[in-house]
Amino acid sequence: MECDLSNPRVRSNVLIVALLNFGFFGVEFAVALSMSSVSLFADSVDFLEDALVIILIAFAIGWSMKARGRVGMGLAGLLMIPALALLWALWSKFNNLIPPDPSTLSLTGAVALIVNWSCAFLLGRFHSGSLARAAFLFARSDAVANVAIVLTGLVTAYVWQSVWPDVIVGLAIAAMNIDAAREVWRAAHQAHKAV
Repeated sequence: MECDLSNPRVRSNVLIVALLNFGFFGVEFAVALSMSSVSLFADSVDFLEDALVIILIAFAIGWSMKARGRVGMGLAGLLMIPALALLWALWSKFNNLIPPDPSTLSLTGAVALIVNWSCAFLLGRFHSGSLARAAFLFARSDAVANVAIVLTGLVTAYVWQSVWPDVIVGLAIAAMNIDAAREVWRAAHQAHKAV
């Protein structure tokens, strides 16, 4: 059984997941700015990316292939803007070499992990097959980033009191986000060309 977006319960769960992702993007982005955390900034971009992709899936499912391709390419472009903003955050970090607060960093990463797994549960309980698998894979990759942020806080607190753990994890998460944007662009471009 695949996802049936005409089912009101399924559609409401998809929209709840989009809102959770968009809402936690705002929370994590604000925390990242308040303590100049590169890893939280990069992870907040991932929440924004997930929200936009879910919204696209929810609303564009009935559109023509050409229209979906155009929206997908636009979405990929939008995803690059926050990735470029990450470079600004990185530049700011080198002008302020104070490490982020380790406890706030770990706590925010732990809450992000809970949000991601909640979203995977909400999506996975209505599907089987490829969509359930996709929800699990997205949650797994997001969970890896969240656990890395929690560990970054612990490393910063107890092992290496430096900006570098935060910067290294932030760059790794940003690389995943840029790769995801590239994949969205490629798939959308191929769909657009096929029409």
